[in-house]
Amino acid sequence: MPEQVTDQGRGGHEGHEGHRGQRSGPRDARTYVLLHGAWHGGWCWQKVTPALRAAGHVVYTPTQTGLGERSHLLSQEVGLETFAQDLINFLVWEDLRDVVLVGHSFGGNAITAAADRVPERIGHLVYLDAIVPVSGQSAFARMDPDLVASRRESAKLTSGVLTLPVPEPTLFGATDAEDIDWLRAKCTPHPISTYEQALVLNHPPGNGLPATYIAVTPHWAPTTASRNYAKERHAQGQWSYMEMAAGHDAMVTSPDVLARLLLELA
Repeated sequence: MPEQVTDQGRGGHEGHEGHRGQRSGPRDARTYVLLHGAWHGGWCWQKVTPALRAAGHVVYTPTQTGLGERSHLLSQEVGLETFAQDLINFLVWEDLRDVVLVGHSFGGNAITAAADRVPERIGHLVYLDAIVPVSGQSAFARMDPDLVASRRESAKLTSGVLTLPVPEPTLFGATDAEDIDWLRAKCTPHPISTYEQALVLNHPPGNGLPATYIAVTPHWAPTTASRNYAKERHAQGQWSYMEMAAGHDAMVTSPDVLARLLLELA
């Protein structure tokens, strides 16, 4: 049975610290790289990072091309491989190793690509209610066809099929008025090409690295296939699997609980 985590909490935020490299500082310090999902950016982790840094860990929150503070780089050329290379280059150029690499939602694609290509830089993979990609299959290929059709139609109507418009924050599980306003202000349209394209993996997802899947309850429909895959890996004794009561945007709706779970993986 998966571990159940049910309490919820909220936290503040603090600025990014420019630490680098392998474990530094306290003996048990780790490096966390927290990767956002669709429509979001590195900003979405602001309520989680203070607890990790207060415990002596180093935390990075990169933003993928075309989103957040990098939304000015959005173009037809931005695709799923762009996202994969964004993260891989970040790990390489920051000279990071033994990282706890966390991917939320759509971020599961890029962390899987990183595990496939640069496993020596990763100590633990964490899929936070995330997509676990299958080699050669797009994200859309693993989602409900009616949902896919709806998203494609929305993209056609709002951007000529360049981007997926930002959903209402309540669909991410946000209920607090302040959180809803924050998400509305910060989320940006997401390049639809990243949902249409597929990664080609040379190894099974995770590439043999320690991996944990954290699913939220109530479950979020678009990650159903990935959640079931993670349960299978757990049943085979390969991955850890747990569930927490939170919205899909657990880093926004339940940051304190999420931070405690991530600290337990250090």
